[in-house]
Amino acid sequence: MDEAAAPSAKLLALLDLEAAGPDRFRGYSPKSAGRQVYGGQAVAQALVAATRTAPPDRPVHSMHAYFVLAGDPTIPIDFAVERVRDGKSFTTRRCHAAQRGRTIFSMEASFQRREGGLTHAAAMPEAPDPESLDDLHALIDRFHGFLPEEAENWVKRRRAVDMRIVAPEAMLSPGRHAAGQLIWFRVQGPLPDDRATQSALLAYLSDMTLLNTALVVHGKTIFEPGLQVASLDHALWIHDAPRVDDWLLYAQESPWSGHARALTRGQIFARDGRLLASVAQEGLVRLRGAPEA
Repeated sequence: MDEAAAPSAKLLALLDLEAAGPDRFRGYSPKSAGRQVYGGQAVAQALVAATRTAPPDRPVHSMHAYFVLAGDPTIPIDFAVERVRDGKSFTTRRCHAAQRGRTIFSMEASFQRREGGLTHAAAMPEAPDPESLDDLHALIDRFHGFLPEEAENWVKRRRAVDMRIVAPEAMLSPGRHAAGQLIWFRVQGPLPDDRATQSALLAYLSDMTLLNTALVVHGKTIFEPGLQVASLDHALWIHDAPRVDDWLLYAQESPWSGHARALTRGQIFARDGRLLASVAQEGLVRLRGAPEA
């Protein structure tokens, strides 16, 4: 991947998998990746692989994934797609991602021919306009005394994403806070218009900041050395066609944690108030050195 390319171009290149045989694909991680493959990358690349085997007139509407092993960003990821079913209205695909011959990630995705029907949706919560909020680089300067170096590196690796946090003190400063947060985000384009690419990018972004919602209530962040934090599973339902180069509001909450696990949920809204997607994720949140129950 060309590290000199524009940030959005790098993100698109990340999703441009190589063909490696019938229903087989290969993906790569950016050189600027951290110690493990970012979970949203695995979700998005697996979705791209599955989408390439599905009818083009059936956009994805849901996916359910499990993170089996931590991925190594220094070596390629091999994706194998199983064509589970092609029905009159729905298409089902199963995708396995492997490194060194071992499965690191698995996902099942469903695609649907567009239909009409009864409609209703949750209302978007009130939030200040994203333009009125500090960007991430301004927040680094504001909270520099509280942020570990790893947190600042995390921000630098996501230059393609413009993110504005409502009430950032809950994420970036010590102290207990409510188990919920509101975050505006968008990809800084240009981006193609096709729905498959926009959906894959939404899948990539849907894993970002979600587990931290379970930590803010305890006055902690994912960057603390005393914590082991990792995604265990991830579910995404796409209700309507997204545009990730427009501002989206990610409303996140964590209704429960215990037994070294935490449940988080999210709703993603378009700026005009439409509910575009729903997310659920359980993650490992383990205190290092804590005794077993």
